Amino acid sequence: MATSPNAPTAAAPRSSKLLIGLLIGVSLLAAGAVAYVLLGPKAAAHQAEAAKPAPEKPIFVALEPFTVNVQGEGRAKFLHVGMALKVRGEPSKAQITEFMPELRSRALMLLSNRTADSLVSPDDKAKLAEEIRTELNRPLNADLPEQGITSVAFNTFVVQ
Repeated sequence: MATSPNAPTAAAPRSSKLLIGLLIGVSLLAAGAVAYVLLGPKAAAHQAEAAKPAPEKPIFVALEPFTVNVQGEGRAKFLHVGMALKVRGEPSKAQITEFMPELRSRALMLLSNRTADSLVSPDDKAKLAEEIRTELNRPLNADLPEQGITSVAFNTFVVQ
């Protein structure tokens, strides 16, 4: 049997299905690429944000305000100060609370050796805060670690 050149063959339906399959595949790849370009950076940023650990809440221990005599030229000067100690964690907070009388005494001794003129500028106060942090962080005895004070914040500071 002879076939004419115009007669359909079995390859024609197969090639059209292959062509349709390729077009669908290319379309899906293109749609995926567009979705990645549009959503990829946002989704990656969102995932990175979600992966970040939540910042820890700061823990502060407030010292009751106190007044101390400071060194003055000719007349008595006073410093009225209130401060809060930022600590590393609950164990540090518990230790500071337990030894509060000794820590207050250390702060009073440190402050009473200052002159009124050395407590005026913002730089003087920042330096004083660091000295207080260092002094109060010293171990209370040989068996105890340092207190874990990371910073000192003044909430009252009056030199008169």
